[in-house]
Amino acid sequence: MKFKFLANTPMGLERVVANEIESLGLETTLENGRVYFSGNEKTIVETNLKLRTAERIRIIIGDFKVTTFDGLFEAVKDLPWSDILGPDANFPVTGRSHKSTLYSVPDVQRITKKAIVEHLKEAFKLDGKLPETGARYKVDINILKDRALLTIDTSGDALHKRGYRVLQGDAPIKETLAAAMLQLANYTGENPLVDPFCGSGTIAIEAAMIAKNIAPGSNRTFDAEKWDIIPEELWSELRNQCENDALYDKDVEIYASDIDERMIEVSKQNADEVGLLEEIQFSVKNVHDIDHLKDHTQIVTNPPYGERIGEAKAVEDMYRKIGQLMEQNDTLNVYLMTSNKEFEIIIGKRATHRRKLFNGYIETTYYQYWGKK
Repeated sequence: MKFKFLANTPMGLERVVANEIESLGLETTLENGRVYFSGNEKTIVETNLKLRTAERIRIIIGDFKVTTFDGLFEAVKDLPWSDILGPDANFPVTGRSHKSTLYSVPDVQRITKKAIVEHLKEAFKLDGKLPETGARYKVDINILKDRALLTIDTSGDALHKRGYRVLQGDAPIKETLAAAMLQLANYTGENPLVDPFCGSGTIAIEAAMIAKNIAPGSNRTFDAEKWDIIPEELWSELRNQCENDALYDKDVEIYASDIDERMIEVSKQNADEVGLLEEIQFSVKNVHDIDHLKDHTQIVTNPPYGERIGEAKAVEDMYRKIGQLMEQNDTLNVYLMTSNKEFEIIIGKRATHRRKLFNGYIETTYYQYWGKK
């Protein structure tokens, strides 16, 4: 079957997600927070297993203008639900409405649900209440300026949930954002990688997975795995292919440190969960004790932002230390994300490149300093 898809992306990372999708041989178009593409059943499996930076993969089942509830009911009922959902499908409906005539979200959800029920009853010749005991198909209706977009979520849990995070720290960075930071740093595993503020180890673990070509979805399950339209063999075949493509024997140099001993224990447990504990050199270390980094080392890090009262000076000193490391070794490449707008002034060095990223709801800048080749 042919499907239209959208991948949800963190703001500012549309192009990074699109690059990943295009590397699977697919064409993309971009919109704020979304990347659109087309494909088939294999595409559902492949994108969920392999994409490191997307948040969800959704099938677009309907896209139309709507201004009345009657119009909504008829348009939704006419969509090809029974091509994807079985007679026992469990289909919760979520909804949003913005700048639209139909502004009552509970009513929009209720009518959408009712219309799908009527469609399935007619398609499968059913009476009474639908059982909804089967596989889950999360339906979402999003109305923006009277344009309704209806999607079915193939992923289930968001794709940043890789399945290895047993424990987390106070302000963990999402796995998808960590992977995007590494991709924007062109990290491949050829150079030593250092994260001196590793927290729960996400950047280091994502780096090891990139370097060893380990599929990010290999350690978890997806809603679409239980769908009748995708043969079980397809999931097994592509999971095996990912396993065969992984470079488990590749040597990598990844150093992850943090001043907090508890966080290093958390990091180690997370790395162990994904089988990468031996690949990452974890240590309890103050950033001020780091010196003599190897040539062409890549520092990729998300340090404290200094937003709590009394933290500012300590954080500025940490930032200055990063600046000193660059002065000591002009081959060093630094990729650092912070919400501190004064970062370049504090360290006295302009970035080669800057990019606006959102860490959750916090607007940050991703400062990129390219060292001498």
